[in-house]
Amino acid sequence: MGKRLIVAFGLWAIGGPLGLHHIYLGRDSHALLLMLTLGGFGMGWMSDFWKIPRLVSQVNKQEKKGNKLKEGTPPASSIRFMMQVTTGIYFGLVAAIGLSSLTSYYVIALPLAVGLGVHLVATVGEQTSDLKNTLVAAFLTSPIFYGRAVSMIPISLTASITSQQHRQYRRQQQKDENLSLRLYRIGLAYLAFTGPLAYSALINTSRTISYVAGCIGSLLDWLSFFPSLSAMVERILLLPYRAWGLFTGGGFHDNYFKQWENIYEFVASFQNEKEEMACKILGVNTDATIEEISRHYRDLVKVWHPDHNRHRPAEAEKHFLDIQAAYETLIQIRKMKNRGQ
Repeated sequence: MGKRLIVAFGLWAIGGPLGLHHIYLGRDSHALLLMLTLGGFGMGWMSDFWKIPRLVSQVNKQEKKGNKLKEGTPPASSIRFMMQVTTGIYFGLVAAIGLSSLTSYYVIALPLAVGLGVHLVATVGEQTSDLKNTLVAAFLTSPIFYGRAVSMIPISLTASITSQQHRQYRRQQQKDENLSLRLYRIGLAYLAFTGPLAYSALINTSRTISYVAGCIGSLLDWLSFFPSLSAMVERILLLPYRAWGLFTGGGFHDNYFKQWENIYEFVASFQNEKEEMACKILGVNTDATIEEISRHYRDLVKVWHPDHNRHRPAEAEKHFLDIQAAYETLIQIRKMKNRGQ
């Protein structure tokens, strides 16, 4: 029986972040991915609106053709690769919250969680990858960064590269299975993911908050080399709190949720510290306008440009890069403040 477009759109509107439209279309891996990543971090659910007509058409064509298997290697996708890296890091953070108390966390729980997150993205759609090789890459990378809060980043990168190298089309046809069996399987995976997270967040709240703040701090420190990316990550992390404040007129009022507000204050503090440091480098006040910032930036670039300092190239290059990073940071912050006014 063919799939109806109006039904798919209806399920997207009712339970899009839960992947109901993907379950309807028989795309269980994609549905599970949306469930575990809060609707693909919000962006996946919204982008599905434009993809639904194509997905419905593909499913109906496959039913008519008997779901003929494809041969060869699927084309490489930069979007899928970035989603693999992002999801792997996200799974690693969730494992850090729920399973960091385990003695084998860094050698077993962390690489396993990151590898499974990477592989889940690899199985979306008509593609898949070699789970064994992906997990081996994650487990081999983990000891190199043992004990470091930011270790899920290189583990996810390595696992994602390995997964991309072993990408392939699905070898077996997807048979029509009972809906209750499919939901049961998805439900088990969801409980396995959220169970430790919920337990740690409710029972070990203070310890969990401290660990999450440490992980976020390490991540933002690492991203400080890329000011635009760092600013984007900070905006994403602060978005839930700001949305909550927009609807409630303030922050969290319940005593339990008040503790979690510390994380958002911690993230916001990174913006203040970066702004103060950038102002110091450019020699401007914290209330300087974009025009003033640009003028100081141009003056300092003329002074410290490597071409004008061939007698001290190392020092000039360092100052030049610091000036560029400070300028980019301040411009990003000013634009965000102007939008908020």
